[in-house]
Amino acid sequence: MSDRLTLAHSPCPNDTFVFHAWTHGLVPGAPQVDVTLADIDITNGLAERGELDILKISFGALPHVLDRYALLPCGGALGRGCGPLVLTKDPGGPETLVGKRIAVPSTRSTAYLLFRLWASRDVPGGIGEVVVLPFDDIMPAVRDGRVDAGLVIHEARFTYQQYGLFRLADMGEEWEKHTGLPIPLGAIVARRDLGDERLAALADTIRTSVRFAWNAPEASSEYVRAHAQEMETSVVEQHIELYVNPFTADLGDEGYAAVRELLNRAADEGLLPALKPNALDFPVPA
Repeated sequence: MSDRLTLAHSPCPNDTFVFHAWTHGLVPGAPQVDVTLADIDITNGLAERGELDILKISFGALPHVLDRYALLPCGGALGRGCGPLVLTKDPGGPETLVGKRIAVPSTRSTAYLLFRLWASRDVPGGIGEVVVLPFDDIMPAVRDGRVDAGLVIHEARFTYQQYGLFRLADMGEEWEKHTGLPIPLGAIVARRDLGDERLAALADTIRTSVRFAWNAPEASSEYVRAHAQEMETSVVEQHIELYVNPFTADLGDEGYAAVRELLNRAADEGLLPALKPNALDFPVPA
């Protein structure tokens, strides 16, 4: 794996923590890589256009790219108690969202899928206009009355009260209550035309990078903080602890079951195309 590769992931602490060892030459034998840091909505678009070799994308975008990219069994974000939140300026229940304007980080995001699955069940009158905003503008937009509610991800679950906002619903709690499965949020994909052997080696590289990060967290701390968009250190630490977990090192049977459940439920609601047989299988070198 000597050829230089291209990688895109978000600047969020969980991603910079996970990929730091690899991208900084701390994984022996790993391929050299050029890194692009970008919001998840941008990386989803890059994957749909097939522009880079390896990307962190939303599971909500996965069915749109599986013809060109393979889902890697590691490096992504799944977990429990880490779901997106629906926030409002005033307290209330799901009925208050009927016909209202909702800000979301992406219509290709897992957060959006979880929200639509929840709303189809708990907001029978139907929501109103959906507005896509950068994730860091959603809480200010709700606070300032530009939208009626916002769907937020990642560190916002630790900071929304600083904006005077209320948690109307937790999409993760709703998902776990109805499925008993972890919440699939972010996937790592790599181009299928890299070949089975290189894909398997990439998975090994990412697993090694994850384990390095766990064993030597101080090695990545400066890099993580530099890209954490002025988060407080305590928030950065909570973020990493929540989103970098055993599913990051290996999806395992439970992780794959969660991904299939999400994508199949979304397909049943007409939100995503149906999965083709074996579409999530990871290639095994001959």
